[in-house]
Amino acid sequence: MSATIENLLSENRLYPPSPAFAAAANVSADEYDRAAADPVAYWERQADRLDWAERWHTAHTWKPARPLTRAEAATQEGVDPAAADAAGSTFTGLDDDGNPLLSIPEAQWFVGGRLNVAVNCVDRHVDAGRGDTIAINFEGEPGDREQITYAELQRRVAQAANALEALGIVAGDRLVVYLPVIPETIVITLAIARIGAIHSLVFGGFSAEALKFRVEDTGAKLLVTSDGQFRRGTAVAVKANADEAVSGPREPGGVNTIEHVLVVRRTGDLTPDIPWQEGRDVWFHDAIASVPDTHEAQYFDSEHPLFIIYTSGTTGKPKGVVHTSGGYLTQASWSHAAIFDAKPTDVYWCTADLAWVTAHTYVLYGPFSNGATSVIYEGTPNTPHTGRHFEIVERYGVTTYYTAPTLIRTFMTWFPDGLPASFDLSTLRLLGTVGEAINPEAWVWFHENVGGGRAPIVDTWWQSETGSAVIAPLPGVTVLKPGSATFALPGLRALIVDEEGVQVPNASGGYLVIDGTWPSMARGVWGNPGRFRDSYWKKYAAQGYFFAGDGAKYDADGYIWLLGRVDDVINVSGHRLSTIEIESALVSHPAVGEAGVVGVTDPVTGEAIAAFVIPSRDVSVQDAADPAFWAGVERELGSVLRSHVAHEIGPIAKPRDLVVVPDLPKTRSGKIMRRLLGDLVDGRTLGDTTSLQDESVPARIAAILAARV
Repeated sequence: MSATIENLLSENRLYPPSPAFAAAANVSADEYDRAAADPVAYWERQADRLDWAERWHTAHTWKPARPLTRAEAATQEGVDPAAADAAGSTFTGLDDDGNPLLSIPEAQWFVGGRLNVAVNCVDRHVDAGRGDTIAINFEGEPGDREQITYAELQRRVAQAANALEALGIVAGDRLVVYLPVIPETIVITLAIARIGAIHSLVFGGFSAEALKFRVEDTGAKLLVTSDGQFRRGTAVAVKANADEAVSGPREPGGVNTIEHVLVVRRTGDLTPDIPWQEGRDVWFHDAIASVPDTHEAQYFDSEHPLFIIYTSGTTGKPKGVVHTSGGYLTQASWSHAAIFDAKPTDVYWCTADLAWVTAHTYVLYGPFSNGATSVIYEGTPNTPHTGRHFEIVERYGVTTYYTAPTLIRTFMTWFPDGLPASFDLSTLRLLGTVGEAINPEAWVWFHENVGGGRAPIVDTWWQSETGSAVIAPLPGVTVLKPGSATFALPGLRALIVDEEGVQVPNASGGYLVIDGTWPSMARGVWGNPGRFRDSYWKKYAAQGYFFAGDGAKYDADGYIWLLGRVDDVINVSGHRLSTIEIESALVSHPAVGEAGVVGVTDPVTGEAIAAFVIPSRDVSVQDAADPAFWAGVERELGSVLRSHVAHEIGPIAKPRDLVVVPDLPKTRSGKIMRRLLGDLVDGRTLGDTTSLQDESVPARIAAILAARV
C-alpha cells in the first residue's frame, strides 16, 4: 500500500491581496521570518499584548513523549517498581504493540506568570476608556435584540461571578454550561473564568445522555441551563433534559457531584411547567438580583485550567481536552488580530455555536481580548427565511463574517442564481471559513456572491486540540488559492509526512503533523493523561510530532490542502483517495450543491466509492419527502456525475454508488459525518448520532437507499 495519499485535483486560480488591503494589514510578510528566528521569543512578544499581574520567569518548557525504562513505566502507571519485578508479576512495561511505554508529554508556557482571563477580555478595555464600545450585538431567533457595551458586560460578569461564589463555587471547580447562543452564555462563561473555575460548554441541542456523560466525566459541581430555547421558530423546553442528566444520588465517590442547577429564563411562559427541585435549582435572575455589580478579581497561574472541551465522539468515547489560561489566551488573542486583521471599527461575526471550540477562541476569548464588537445570533440560518444571515450582516454593518463550508454550500443550494440584490453586503471586507476543507467552487461562490469579489477569504485549519488556528492565510500577505488553507501561521510549523514520519514532496499527500509545541495547544485529556499521549503523540513520538488524525497534501507550489480525516481516505484497489477531493469534483458540477463521499465495502476492490449528493435545484416539500422522487433525480444525474468525476480526477475516482438526497448528516459544527453514510450503505448499526444537527437525516437517507433496491 502506498504510504501517501494520492494527489488528485489541481487548482491554479490565484487571488492576491489588494494593494489597499495589504497596506493597512495588521501583519506583514516579514512576520514569518521574525517568528522563525526565535519562536519562543516571538510568542513572548505576543503574550506582552495581554495584561499580566505577574510576569513569567520561564517562557517555555517541554518534555516530549519518550520510551520509559521498566522502573519508570511502573512508577508512571502507579505500580510499585519492586512489585513489578517480583515473581509472577504481569507488569511488562510495554504497550499493546510490544514497545516500551512512553512518558506523558508535558508543555508549559509563560511559567510563573499570573493573569485573569476575564479581566483581559473585559475590564482592561473599560479601564482604557472604551467602556461605551459595543461588545455584543445580540439577535435572538424570534427577533429580539440587545446591545451590550463593555461597561455593561463588566457589570454583568461581576454580578454572575458574585452569584457563582455565593453558590459555593471556588477556583478549580468544574461547571457545565448547557445554553443556547444568548448573552447570558457569554456572561456566565466569562464569570466562571473570572473566579478561576473551569467551564465545559455543551451544545444546547445535545441529548440528556450526552450531557450526562460530560457532567459526570468532569465531576461538575454546578450545571447551568435554561428553561427552554428557540429552535426553528419554536420554543422548546430543555430543563427536563438537564434534570435527566443530573439524575441519581449525589454521594461521596459517586458520579453525580452536582450541587446546584442554575437556570436562565429564556422562553418563559412559552415553555410552562418546567420541572423544579427546591434547594438545588436556582433562577439566574434571582441569583444576581441581590449581589453587587463589582467584583474583585483574583489572578491565576498561566497553566491554570480554563476549560474542558469534548471532541465529537464520532469514534469512541468523547475526549475532554483541557486548555489552560496564559498560553491559550496569548495565541487566541494574537491569531484573532492577525488572521482577521481585526480593527477597532470592525463588526465581527463568527456564526459558530458557543459550545464549539471555534466560538471559544473566535467569539469568546480572541475577539473580547482585543476589544472587538461582535454579533451573536441564536437561531438557524433559514428561520424564518433563507436570507436571515444576510439581513443580519446588513442590519449591524458586519465587516468580518466567519462561517462553515457546509453553510456556504447550503447557501449555494438556496440561492442557485446568486444572492438577491436586495441584500446590502457592502460592509463586508473579510470572510473566513472553518470546520472542514472548503471546496474550490464553494470558495469562489462565497468570494463572489457574499464578498462581492473584493473580500479575501481566510480558510482556517485547526482543531479542539490545537486551541487556535494553525494553518491559515494572512489576508494582507498571502496569495490565495480557492480551497487551500495555504500555509502554517507564523510561529508554527506544519508538515505533511508519510507513515514513517518523512516529509513528502510537493504534489503528494500524507499525514498532517505539527512540529514542536505552541502556546494554545491542549495540555491533556481530562482524567486520562495516557489517552492524550496515545491519541496525539504516540504515532510520531520519535520525531516529536503532534498528529490528530487529518490527512493533507502539498500542491506543486507547496500550498497545503486539507484532505479530511485519514479515516475518511478510501483505498480503491491500492489507490488511497481523499473523500474531500472527490466531493470537490462533484460540487464543481452546476447540478450539485453539496456532496458527501465515503468508502464502502466491495468484494472486488476491497473498498468502493459511494457518493451522496444534494442537488442545486429547488425541491418542494412534498417531493423532498418522497424516496421515489430522489430515485428519479438519481437516474437523471447518475451517469452525468460519474463521467464528470472521471473527467476531473480520473476513472479510478468514479463513484460506484451515486445517491441523490435532500440532506447530509452533519455535526453541530457543520462537518459531514461520513461514518454514518458508510454504515447506511453497508447495513451496519448506526453509532453515536447525538452530535448531529438533525437526527432525522439518517432515517430519510435509509428510506432513499431502500427505494433504490
